[in-house]
Formats: sequence, structure tokens, C-alpha cells
Amino acid sequence: MCWFREKKLDNGGSVINCGFNIEELQKHADENGWVNMVIAERKTVSDKGYTHYAYEDEFKPKTQQSYAAEPDVAEDDKMPWDK
Repeated sequence: MCWFREKKLDNGGSVINCGFNIEELQKHADENGWVNMVIAERKTVSDKGYTHYAYEDEFKPKTQQSYAAEPDVAEDDKMPWDK
């Protein structure tokens, strides 16, 4: 789906060159057309010089809950000051 090569610069900085296969990337797009990815550094550089890898970020936020409603607490579980 993609590749990454980090290049160290003479000034101490670095850049990461990358390539993406658009057809593969589109298969992972969500309903809004976004692909969320995590980019991580490889432990060892590959034989092709790849220094990083990516995988799909599957984090899904919990649905928004209403905190205004009082929690469902059994009468026996209430504290003395709640009665």
C-alpha cells in the first residue's frame, strides 16, 4: 500500500520520502473519504532502505453520551447522603 524512506540531512534534520498506491489506499477510506494511518519507525531498515511502515488506525471514538442524566443506581447502592 505504501513505503517510507527517511533521509538524514546535513543540518541534523530529516525528511521522509513516501509512496502510496492510490487504489489500495482507497479501499481503506471511510464514509467521508478519509484514511487514518499510523506511521511507525521500523526496528531495522529493510533491504530496500525502508525506514518506516504504516498501518490503518482503527480507533473509533465512543459515541457521545449524555452526562446530564442521573446514573442508574440501585437504591441499596446509594450513599447515606444520597437518600
